[in-house]
Amino acid sequence: MAHGRRTLPWLLLLLRVCVDICDGRFAIPLRVSVERINSSVDVDWTPLLRIPGGRAAAAAALALASDPAGAVRFLDMVDNLQGDSGRGYYLEMALGSPAQKLNILVDTGSSNFAVAAAPHPFITHYFNTGLSTTFQPSGQAVAVRYTQGNWEGGLGTDQVSIPKGPNGTITINIAAITASDGFFLPGVNWQGILGLAYPLLARPDSSVEPFFNSMVRQTGIPDIFSLQMCGAGVSASSTADPAGGSLIMGGAEPTLYRGVMWYTPIKEEWYYQVEVLKVEVGEQNLNLDCSEYNMDKAIVDSGTTLLRLPANVFNAVVEAITRTSMIQEFSSGFWEGTKLACWMKGETPWRFFPKLSIYLRASNTSQSFRITILPQLYIQPITDMDGTLDCFRFGVSSSANGLVIGATVMEGFYVVFDRAQKRVGFALSSCAVSGGAALSEIAGPFSAADVAADCAGGSLKEPLLWVISYALMALCAAILVALLLLLVMPCRRHHSRSGEITDQSSLVRHRIK
Repeated sequence: MAHGRRTLPWLLLLLRVCVDICDGRFAIPLRVSVERINSSVDVDWTPLLRIPGGRAAAAAALALASDPAGAVRFLDMVDNLQGDSGRGYYLEMALGSPAQKLNILVDTGSSNFAVAAAPHPFITHYFNTGLSTTFQPSGQAVAVRYTQGNWEGGLGTDQVSIPKGPNGTITINIAAITASDGFFLPGVNWQGILGLAYPLLARPDSSVEPFFNSMVRQTGIPDIFSLQMCGAGVSASSTADPAGGSLIMGGAEPTLYRGVMWYTPIKEEWYYQVEVLKVEVGEQNLNLDCSEYNMDKAIVDSGTTLLRLPANVFNAVVEAITRTSMIQEFSSGFWEGTKLACWMKGETPWRFFPKLSIYLRASNTSQSFRITILPQLYIQPITDMDGTLDCFRFGVSSSANGLVIGATVMEGFYVVFDRAQKRVGFALSSCAVSGGAALSEIAGPFSAADVAADCAGGSLKEPLLWVISYALMALCAAILVALLLLLVMPCRRHHSRSGEITDQSSLVRHRIK
């Protein structure tokens, strides 16, 4: 027993290390954040700027009308989305037999098709699997944790059609959500999520074929979809009629964009991971190493509300905006997202802020192109107070897990997810206009000769993380077995234990955005 007493402290220490290793939580990108404004909290009522004599203030495009096979007419899908960046963009879909219609959030940052399958206080209706004669449960449980909220339920298959989408009905994998926490929120008008990313992000594993993969396989449409999100400059809390947009499945609709379509390669097929080469505030380069912009990853994600930047990049952007915005006294809470900035009614602040530009590597990898958003896209109207003040939020936030081109930027552009040619395209959106003036700009090509050949080479990808995870756990298990044998052999006692490794105990916690 003396031998056992000497071994016990080391055994406890090793157990703690192994628990820490296994204590991660799988997470996929931040979902839509719903702003609920209360005049007693989170509002900075102090006018932010006083001006003497003034009031308070502060590549080739796809040119198709249908896909080459004639399976679908893109014009039939125009204006098939509702919503805005504050509440998410959603698509009406018909599930089951007989069909039950639900609004489904469009999300390019995840890969599961999941719908509410039980009542919830924040949603008006749900998919009743018991009423569908074609729903087939698989008996397999699934759970997904997001930065904001989580859900769990059971996998199954059923038929789905899209009233304003490709003709016909397809059979898809469905996660029937039976319990959730912080996923369905007040003020949203959707009852599920449509993950449009690659199989590698599907839960519980990549054998669960994502929706768009199933559609391409069963209908024969091209492996391309495109998004126009038309909520630019629209208040997320005061708009009675959602702004909407379009999800074109099978290609790109030329009436939804202007000018040339610029393409950037997809670096990895999990999220839509791209390569950011440079960021400018106004016309001033932040002069950071390009690896800073791609720390962990840089992705295009319609399910994320804001433009999210790695901490070093975010701090540099805030410092540059503060320096050039003509606003000397600004609450730090505005930059951190905890306070709103309010101006007198009609005194819009946008003229005091600079443009923000992101340079993406072009299809010709020795070149880049620039997408630019005007302040109207990142200084976002939220609500008015008592009819005397207009209040705005900062549409950029800090991220611990990579750069995310979310709705703040995407609302300025028509974005093509060309999976067939492994590229993402950007063109000026026809709806990103206010008062006859465009709210976004695009330009190029620019030389990328002075930029590293691969700015995104340092991030660990999920398969490698799983290998590391299992290797570490196997090592822990082997050492634990040896120590347990040393501990119990003198006492002639034997113990056994088993456990199941799930997404919730993986080493991919750093993927939380």
